[in-house]
Amino acid sequence: MLKNVPAILSPSLLKTLMEMGHGDELVIGDGNFPAESVGKCSVVIRADGHGVSELLDAILTLMPLDQYADNPVGLMEVVPGDPTVPTIWDEYKRILKKHDPDHCGIEMIERFAFYERAKKAYAVVASGETAIYANILLRKGVVK
Repeated sequence: MLKNVPAILSPSLLKTLMEMGHGDELVIGDGNFPAESVGKCSVVIRADGHGVSELLDAILTLMPLDQYADNPVGLMEVVPGDPTVPTIWDEYKRILKKHDPDHCGIEMIERFAFYERAKKAYAVVASGETAIYANILLRKGVVK
């Protein structure tokens, strides 16, 4: 055990966060996200039973967002014509502002473009989140 490390962060996720460098991207996927297929060239970390919000909060306790990017965070935008309103995004915005109020710009990414970007991510965290459009992409920054 370590002090001051959120218990939700598994040893494999902690190791991955440590290995990532400035500009590397991490995807936290919801329960419907095709983590294994898009993560074939990346590290895939299972976090079944955990929601994206709680994972996001724990990860941002340790990982800085990229302060040199206008939008170090990406969300999968709702497919045109889909009436879904992802209320979970409001929770993400609250968590992002809590951890890095000056560097939490959000880029909306079309669904298939999000999948392509996820294929290039350093790692994909597969959560048990049941909300749809709950996928989030984070670009790592530097510790100053």
